[in-house]
Amino acid sequence: MDQQETLLSVRDLEVAFKLRDNVLTAVDRVSFDLDRGQRLGLVGESGAGKSVTGFGIINLISKPGFISGGSILFEGTDLAKLSLEEMRQIRGDRISMIFQDPMMTLNPVLTVGTQMVETLLAHRNISRKEAEEIALDKIRKVAIPSPEKRLKQYPHEFSGGMRQRIVIAIALLTSPALIIADEPTTALDVTIQADIMNLLLSLCESENMALILITHDLAVVSQVAQRIAVMYAGRIVELGETEQIVTNPRHPYTKGLLAALPQNVSRRGRLNQIPGTMPGIKQQISGCQFNNRCNQCAQICREEVPPLTRKSSGCLAACHMVK
Repeated sequence: MDQQETLLSVRDLEVAFKLRDNVLTAVDRVSFDLDRGQRLGLVGESGAGKSVTGFGIINLISKPGFISGGSILFEGTDLAKLSLEEMRQIRGDRISMIFQDPMMTLNPVLTVGTQMVETLLAHRNISRKEAEEIALDKIRKVAIPSPEKRLKQYPHEFSGGMRQRIVIAIALLTSPALIIADEPTTALDVTIQADIMNLLLSLCESENMALILITHDLAVVSQVAQRIAVMYAGRIVELGETEQIVTNPRHPYTKGLLAALPQNVSRRGRLNQIPGTMPGIKQQISGCQFNNRCNQCAQICREEVPPLTRKSSGCLAACHMVK
C-alpha cells in the first residue's frame, strides 16, 4: 500500500477499562490501514469491540475506559498522543462521527440551523452568514426538501430518516477526510435504511471521503464497503477486500455470519445460527477466543492465540486451521 495514500493507520490499538481491582481489555491489538476516500466495514456481533474501536480512534472513550496501547496515525499525526484540547480540533473537523440514534446527537431545544451554524463557527473562522450558507448547501446535499424551512425547525419535527439525514449533513459541514458511522441505520425501517446507505455511498464518492462503517450486518456492509474487517471478542479475525470476504471467507466465524443471513435459510426454512454466544469482557478463554463455538476447533486452538496472517485467498485471517 502506498504510504502517501494512507489516511489512517491503526497499529496494535488497545482499549481497556480500569475497574477497582482489575483492568479489562475490550479492544486487543487491532491493526488496519485506510486510504483516502476508501470505505471500510467493521463487522461483528454485539460485544465484538466494533464501536469501542471507532470511539477509540477519535479518543471518545469515557472513563473508566482508556487507550492502553498502540498508535492511531491520522494524516501523519498520532491521535493517541494528543491532549483532549488538541483532539477537539480534529474531532468534528477532519474526522466526523455519525451515531446510532440521531435524537441522542441532536439538541432538542435548538433548531437544526442553530446547531449546524454553531458547529461551523467552532471549527472555522467565518461569519455567521457564511456558516448559514454552508449549512444550507449541506442540507441540499443530503436531499432534504425545502432546506430554508428545515433549518428553522427542531429535531422533533423530523421523521427518523430525516433526522439521520440531518446528522449526516452536520458530519459533512467541515468537509472531513474521514467519517465514522456507528450503526447509522439501526433504528430505521428497511426501505429508509437503503436510502441512507445509498446516500452515504454517493457522498463518500463525490466528496472523496473515507468511511468506517460499523455494523453487525454483513449484507449491508458488502454493498457499501470496499474492504471488510470482521471482529470477534475485541480482535480482528479476518480482513480483506469485500469480494474476497463475501465469496471466499476463510475464518469459521465469518463463514457463520454469512450463513446466518436471511437469504441463506436452511432447507427446513430456519435461519442458520452460530452456536453459543460471544464471550464477555470478563471471560478468560485460552487460545482462540472462538474455539468454544467453532466446528473446526483442534487442540492448538485451545492453547495458542492464532496470529492474523495472510492466507492463500489473499485476505488476512486469525485461524490455525486455515491455510
